[in-house]
Amino acid sequence: MDTFPGRILVAAGWKPGFSSDNDAVLLAERFGAKMVINLSNIEKVYTDDPRKNPNAKPIDRISWLDFRKMVGDDWVPGKNTPFDPIASRKAEELGLQVICAAGKNLSNLEKIIKNEDFIGTVIA
Repeated sequence: MDTFPGRILVAAGWKPGFSSDNDAVLLAERFGAKMVINLSNIEKVYTDDPRKNPNAKPIDRISWLDFRKMVGDDWVPGKNTPFDPIASRKAEELGLQVICAAGKNLSNLEKIIKNEDFIGTVIA
């Protein structure tokens, strides 16, 4: 079995009205992390909502500048974005890399952790 030389902090939202994305970024800042893995119900970030736009295209890699143009600057609880705008602004300031991937695909998560080819979107 391969070993992972790093440390992993697993966290989730803790209080209604606060974004779990923002919580993750604040924890990354607190513990000096360079990466946040955001596991959710989507495999990748898309150019638009694929449920509403059949022409939406999956994105493998995107800059913070381009990502933030897509999601805007305002966040309210329940807003449907791949990574919340407030957390995105802070992650950009910190120089964090965020990976958005599907939470149910555990073999893909293992690939992310092992720095192997994976299915997801890198925001950096």
